[in-house]
Amino acid sequence: MSTTIPRRPGPVHGRLRALAAAPAYPWCTGAALTVGAVAELTVFPGSLTNATAILISTASLMWRRAFPPVALVSVAAGLLSFGADSSLSIAVMISGLVACYVLGRRRVLHPALLVAGGAFGALAVNLWHILRWAQDDRLPDVPPLGDAGSLGLFAEAFGLSAVILGAVCMGDAVRAREETRRARAHSQAQLIAVERRRAAEAERAAIARELHDIVSHSVSMIAVQAESATYTTPGLSPQARDGFQQIAGTARASLAELRRLLGVLRTPAPRHEEAAATAPQPTLDHLDDLLDQHRAVGGAAELRISGERVPLAAVWELSAYRIVQESLTNARKHAPGARALVELDYREDRLALRVTDDGPGPPRGGGAGGHGLTGMRERAALVGGSLTAGAGQGGGFRVEAELPW
Repeated sequence: MSTTIPRRPGPVHGRLRALAAAPAYPWCTGAALTVGAVAELTVFPGSLTNATAILISTASLMWRRAFPPVALVSVAAGLLSFGADSSLSIAVMISGLVACYVLGRRRVLHPALLVAGGAFGALAVNLWHILRWAQDDRLPDVPPLGDAGSLGLFAEAFGLSAVILGAVCMGDAVRAREETRRARAHSQAQLIAVERRRAAEAERAAIARELHDIVSHSVSMIAVQAESATYTTPGLSPQARDGFQQIAGTARASLAELRRLLGVLRTPAPRHEEAAATAPQPTLDHLDDLLDQHRAVGGAAELRISGERVPLAAVWELSAYRIVQESLTNARKHAPGARALVELDYREDRLALRVTDDGPGPPRGGGAGGHGLTGMRERAALVGGSLTAGAGQGGGFRVEAELPW
């Protein structure tokens, strides 16, 4: 797939665009036009109506960005100044072009209405000039309509209409170009987001394949070998047979959870949450089974629950369960044979969780590191809670978490 790289503007063009986008630009240009109009009126004075209309036409442009409809006032004042005098001021010509451009770019009205209104105003001024011509005895008679050369009477209306049409169309074209550029940027952003999502899905699928190939086969072999050892090994005591069965059961449970995780990783992103919600997840009601598994491998564990049991949302139940599970795993790893105490305290607005053991305490070299503790902190933060871990007050290791709801 080819990607079109937009051409960057040159340094001069970039400076001009930055200058035009400055907040002071309309004020400075409007004031400059007004000063030019004053200078022009000083050299070529006109009637009071003409001078007033010229100054209104130029000065009103200072508010064209804050209030674009003010450009209508500028155009109307310009036509009025031209009607009050037979000559068209240079300042009015510039202000009229700028005002028509603003009206088209800001889409104050539909471009057809703007051009029609401008043409009607130009025709009205032209007719007023013809009427004044007919009333001036110093000028030749106005040729009747239909005679040769009578069409030239409306040259002013044709010329002004053409100028208004060009300025409005230029402003509307610039507006359409800017909208097209914004739509293209939005489409490109959406395309990039889709490509990133697809890349993430492909990466999740690759991770799922690697986990299946590396871990799933080994865990399934542990389950099969532990299961078969109870039948192929002669002279096993009942305790040893139960131990092998416990190993096989734990391996099968781990394999089922691993498959569920792989299913979530393989699920496309839009249906990720739906798949995660429909998959069975352990809750705090399964803590007894978790403690039984801990006892089956030689650890001592006790569960204490205080407060009124509150049914929590699935994410809270799962986070608390995983924190207890990881804490017991760390106790078996770093303090084998130690006694673990799991305490749940249901409070008004939060669940306080504490897991302690009477082992030797944090390992030497820093016991607060590792991926296990990092994962527990992330699970607590997921529900807006916090987790601390370290040496217990009477020795051993302590994990405390508060999960608000």
